[in-house]
Amino acid sequence: MRIALFATCIGDTMFPDAVKSTALLLTRLGHDITFPPGQTCCGQMHVNTGYQPDALPLVQNYVDCFSDDSIDAVVVPSGSCVGSVRHQHEIVASRYGTPSLCGGVETVKGKTYELSELLVDVLGLTDVGAYYPHRVTYHPTCHSLRMLRVGSKPLRLLREVRDIDLVELPEADACCGFGGTFALKNAETSTAMLADKIRNVGDTEAEYCCASDSSCLMHIGGGMTRLQMGTRTVHLAEILASVDKHSGATA
Repeated sequence: MRIALFATCIGDTMFPDAVKSTALLLTRLGHDITFPPGQTCCGQMHVNTGYQPDALPLVQNYVDCFSDDSIDAVVVPSGSCVGSVRHQHEIVASRYGTPSLCGGVETVKGKTYELSELLVDVLGLTDVGAYYPHRVTYHPTCHSLRMLRVGSKPLRLLREVRDIDLVELPEADACCGFGGTFALKNAETSTAMLADKIRNVGDTEAEYCCASDSSCLMHIGGGMTRLQMGTRTVHLAEILASVDKHSGATA
């Protein structure tokens, strides 16, 4: 397949390893990865904060970048950004755009996938040949869980990773408290939710807390760092892209 990679804002600026790992993984699996250079933001933060008209140029740009018929699928290492593409873009286009843009949105959202969706639903894979000899717990992010309904797909992928010690996270489906500007506008509530989350992570004694959204990893990782817990964060793509270097393979 010819798969286009959408890096996302936070991936581009703060979590480039998650983006690179997505490309490395899919390349290792034999796919042609392309990176449209004109891509920017999906517009989620504008819509969520009440600035829908300001998201219109970003919706248009997303369609322009990824509507090429030669692109079979668009992969995004972020459930929240895929949620925006599938649900918010149509709202913005219908209210402030043109019929042509509405048609473009409908076409592009139909081939945009979060990483675990692409691997499991489209490529039919759960074992991607990964190797990660560490104790890991998985946090299912709100948008992937409730908006995209990816369900157990990330866990199915993680369970097939060689030598991983995957431990269940207590109260896993509870929000970490980030929610973009929610963490700023409702700081005390956000902090309380984060405290619950990192306490549960600590109870697992995991070396790594894994998630499929870098924004949640930023929030959880920041809290754990301030408490000097020693547990680190890792994106799902980074685990799936890891291989046993002693086998002669390269990640």
